[in-house]
Amino acid sequence: MTKIVEVKNIEKIYGKANEKQFKALSDVNFEVQPGEFVGIMGASGSGKTTLLNILSTLDTATSGEVKIAGEDITKLKNNEMADFRANKIGFIFQDFNLLENLTAYENIALPLALQNTSPKKIKPAVDSISAKLGLTEILNHYPTELSGGQKQRVAAARALVHNPSIIFGDEPTGALDSKSARALMDTMTKVNKEDNVSILLVTHDPFSASFCDRILFIKDGEIGQELKKEEHSRGEFYQEILDSLGTFAE
Repeated sequence: MTKIVEVKNIEKIYGKANEKQFKALSDVNFEVQPGEFVGIMGASGSGKTTLLNILSTLDTATSGEVKIAGEDITKLKNNEMADFRANKIGFIFQDFNLLENLTAYENIALPLALQNTSPKKIKPAVDSISAKLGLTEILNHYPTELSGGQKQRVAAARALVHNPSIIFGDEPTGALDSKSARALMDTMTKVNKEDNVSILLVTHDPFSASFCDRILFIKDGEIGQELKKEEHSRGEFYQEILDSLGTFAE
């Protein structure tokens, strides 16, 4: 079975050779299996956002290899990269990134519209994911008419509507209150377990991380520790994450 993510010896260096350089990532290696829910945790400046940007094709590595669903994205040209991103990757951002002049329905449909999918196919796809995420009643509303939690569920539906190989979440609960954050993480767990959707979540929040199967801790551009949920309850895993954050920060 093809691994969803394979990262081998990734380095990211900012700055030209004759200038002062900064190494954001150093020899990063890990994999994500089909249907796995993986979290990446680290302090600000640890390299987690840089890593996510490389994985999601928004940035390129200085060296190393990144495969998403078996495709080496480091070898893709601009047009190929855009097509790959549109077909294989879903994003959920901290600040929702919804278009204010489009309804919830139109925001969710956007990835399919950009792929020139026929309207006949778009409607059932949007209706299906909206029903799963409890959005059917608000599809005609604009983002300004929605709560933060509703906006983020619309963003999640938009990320899922084209059946991507993986969902990347960049601090998706960061702008939400605790109730909405819990609802979003329950939703992400539901699509992960029921639809076997692989998710890679970058977060600094131990509560959000406790929904993951496995946590990778990154510090100074290197992955230094891994924590697996295994048979633990979410509450027990949450406590383990807190303990690990304490020791990993030392």
